[in-house]
Amino acid sequence: MLKDFKEFAMRGNVIDLAIGVIIGAAFGAIVTSLVNDVIMPPIGLILGKVDFKELFLSLNGTAYPTLDAAKKAAAPVIAYGQFLNTVLNFLIIAFVVFLVVKQFNRLKKEPPVAPPSTKECPFCIGNVPLKATRCPMCTSAI
Repeated sequence: MLKDFKEFAMRGNVIDLAIGVIIGAAFGAIVTSLVNDVIMPPIGLILGKVDFKELFLSLNGTAYPTLDAAKKAAAPVIAYGQFLNTVLNFLIIAFVVFLVVKQFNRLKKEPPVAPPSTKECPFCIGNVPLKATRCPMCTSAI
């Protein structure tokens, strides 16, 4: 059983998948930083100096100055600002994956289509070599 597992784990597809997961996690961290540190601050500034991470709705009716204060008070909150950041992260990652797949498909060469080597006999519908002048099935002149 150990030998079978080693053979499975050392296949190229499993190694490729592991590398993809590791690179994907690193890419996710980069996109999260891009959204939180580069994209959202200018949007928040344009919308009146709003920090999207701090947008929340308190469900118990009490007003809290910050999301951290509400969490320290164990108040039930809907942190929709963090949700907006997460949605933006997803959209950016999905768009980049779309671009990568699109480029990969564009660069991937289609296998050349071989020209036909036979033709169809009009009398018996059999396959006949292109250079043949008589059908080997029905002996008709082509």
